[in-house]
Amino acid sequence: MSTTENHQSEALSESHLSDSRMKEREDVLRKARAAHAIAQDIGVLNTAKKNEVLLAAANALIDQSERVLKANQEDIDRGRAEGMSEALIDRLALDDSRVQGIASGLRQVAGLPDPVGEVIRGHVMPNGIQMRQVRVPLGVMGMVYEARPNVTVDAFGLALKSGNVPLLRGSRSAKSSNQCLVDILSEVCVEHDLPAETVQLLPCDSHDSVKDLITARGLVDVVIPRGSAGLINAVVTGATVPTLETGTGNCHFYIDRDANLEQGIEVLLNGKTRRTSVCNATETALIDSGLDKADALKVITALQDAGVTVHGDVAELEALGAKDIVPAEESDWEDEYLSMDIAVKLVDGVDGAIEHITRYGSGHTEGISTENVHTAAKFADRVDAAAVMLNASTAFTDGEVYGMGAEIGISTQKIHARGPMALPELTSTKWILQGNGQCRP
Repeated sequence: MSTTENHQSEALSESHLSDSRMKEREDVLRKARAAHAIAQDIGVLNTAKKNEVLLAAANALIDQSERVLKANQEDIDRGRAEGMSEALIDRLALDDSRVQGIASGLRQVAGLPDPVGEVIRGHVMPNGIQMRQVRVPLGVMGMVYEARPNVTVDAFGLALKSGNVPLLRGSRSAKSSNQCLVDILSEVCVEHDLPAETVQLLPCDSHDSVKDLITARGLVDVVIPRGSAGLINAVVTGATVPTLETGTGNCHFYIDRDANLEQGIEVLLNGKTRRTSVCNATETALIDSGLDKADALKVITALQDAGVTVHGDVAELEALGAKDIVPAEESDWEDEYLSMDIAVKLVDGVDGAIEHITRYGSGHTEGISTENVHTAAKFADRVDAAAVMLNASTAFTDGEVYGMGAEIGISTQKIHARGPMALPELTSTKWILQGNGQCRP
């Protein structure tokens, strides 16, 4: 093919892609406009109406669980055919129990206090003006997430209760599940005299739809990414819309020389093995070098006996008597496994643990096992994370466990919201000043 012919071919290809992109972009913007158009009406819904819809949605999901599971199986079959890892399959998969759990989350949200209209603070000025700061909805809430269809329902529930309108951009891997769930939720909204656009699903066949969402200033008020470090970074760095950043969970658990060893091992195993594919799973075990070698070996052996593959400094851990250690690389300390793998390292007491966490932690959840109150206090004070667990599993970092109902994600940033984000975190505030004709001199 000549150079001229090659350029003509590329031009035709680009023209075709451009048409496709224009259609996708218009679809995103059309849905954003629709959400923006109803945001004020959704923002002033009364609590009773919102709860009515949430409870009806929970019942509809249970009643139509067969429909949901059929759609979900389509995603699972497609994912396995495309070589999706079993860790991601676990995040994607639904069953009757998980559908029940999703519905239960909506019911919990319905039972929580409505944050909209809550008075944060206020006082009367010397001139008689009454002023108060009240919670108000954020408005149109874009949500970008990966492979977890439960997030679709959680985002809807929390958005509605906090008076927001969600624009949901799930991953292609959960396309069938997400579409089915949004169809059911939208049907419930219409049945209860709310617009079908109260919840909308954005196209997910290309990553460009994310760009369209996160740059729709004037239509979208906030965007929340939830997923891998790569996804979160892409959204945060590419967005022109304000972003509420959630974080990955490179969670550590430190077993101190003053730990109740049996308890510490039990808590570590729970954090690692309860569910490996979630962000609050323990990914690194730090062992005090001051522990007796036999006790340190017990920690490693307990992990291996539970089916966990241990990564670490082979010479360091073999010196304790450990076997079958996988050599650790730098990425083992930096990244989530989301599988039955764990990195293990000996550290020089609590100071060594804090130093390691400061270097490699993601600011999500860090835990310690110790019976020394001074060591526990030092760990709690010096570890910089959204949650610190003292003699408790990292698995407890969860909005539902915290009593928030479903969560929108775990924030690892330090502004507005940190830790599990639920209803209050999905609101902003405004000042209302009530006077009787006062003028400023």
